Amino acid sequence: MVAVAVFGNIIVMWIILAHKRMRTVTNYFLVSLAFSDASMAAFNTLVNFIYALHNEWYFGEAYCRFHNFFPITAIFASIYSMSAIAVDRYMAIINPLKPRLSATSTKVVIGSIWVFAFVLAFPQCLYSEIKVTPRRTLCLLVWPGSGKKLTYQIIVVLFVYCFPLLVMGITYTIVGITLWGGEIPGDTSDKYHEQLRAKRKVVKMMIVVVVTFAICWLPYHIFFIVTALDIKVERWKYIQQIYLAIFWLAMSSTMYNPIIYCCLNKRFRAGFKRAFRWCPFIEVSSYDELELKSTRFNPTRQSSLYTVSRMESSMTVVFDPNDGETSRSVHKKRVTSSESTLNGCSRKNSTDASTNSIFISSPCTSVDCYS
Repeated sequence: MVAVAVFGNIIVMWIILAHKRMRTVTNYFLVSLAFSDASMAAFNTLVNFIYALHNEWYFGEAYCRFHNFFPITAIFASIYSMSAIAVDRYMAIINPLKPRLSATSTKVVIGSIWVFAFVLAFPQCLYSEIKVTPRRTLCLLVWPGSGKKLTYQIIVVLFVYCFPLLVMGITYTIVGITLWGGEIPGDTSDKYHEQLRAKRKVVKMMIVVVVTFAICWLPYHIFFIVTALDIKVERWKYIQQIYLAIFWLAMSSTMYNPIIYCCLNKRFRAGFKRAFRWCPFIEVSSYDELELKSTRFNPTRQSSLYTVSRMESSMTVVFDPNDGETSRSVHKKRVTSSESTLNGCSRKNSTDASTNSIFISSPCTSVDCYS
């Protein structure tokens, strides 16, 4: 499990950061999510399992503080990265003409998420102590008051589980109703159905990610709320075995996302094939190679424009960079045009009075284009 989580998430980060076509707003949040999952699997999973199994702390006071501090940090960063993706999908689909986050703004949001994660987890570091007894050494959280532990656990559950899941539930419900029950605002082009299918795939993938996370971490949060409410629970005969089962279920969430991406997204699947191309049974096709090729357009541009000139039988097409297409002209003839901007993206307006042109805007970003 640890190996799958660590190497799977490292490959996800490599796929996004090493290929310009994958460097989009949503995918930057996926990098943050992958980093938190890989870090938690590498630094906490095995150590926590050894400690829970032997009930003996072997790793010193400094790592004791880190061991109690980092999981809350990583969980917070993970779920708020998913929340940011949900909001990004909401803005892209429900309000497609509004400005989207730039790459710089996205990095600022990710940095803010991690800062808040450190702040929320700091009490775990502050109150961690090593307790040496005649029989064993323990790594403990020693709270200054009887009610502080319960208060903190409630805050953690609210801010690291309930609130972000509520936000994601609302946004994905609205997005789902829009995608499956109505029309996307601004999308009436010939490529409407193709884009609709692509956006549905991405929303399905992210819903699977969120539901998996929620299921894996629910018993974990319930366990700590119950033990904070009634300390006698910690003295139950099989409480150690119960905790280990709950802990492994929670930690297993770190390995599922790379598997989900690979199964449900063709570009990530192509990236995983490239990463494992040294395996004799992995074949990388020319199509897989093209999936990750960058286009010549700036990946932050967010809209596509179809300008069809009927009088001159010419067509100029500017696709979203993530769509994997390049601009092309059919029956090249001069079309007089001028630049204007919408939603931070360039579009061309025909100024030839004899030319009958059609303009259609279709915002498209991230892994949703088009897998």
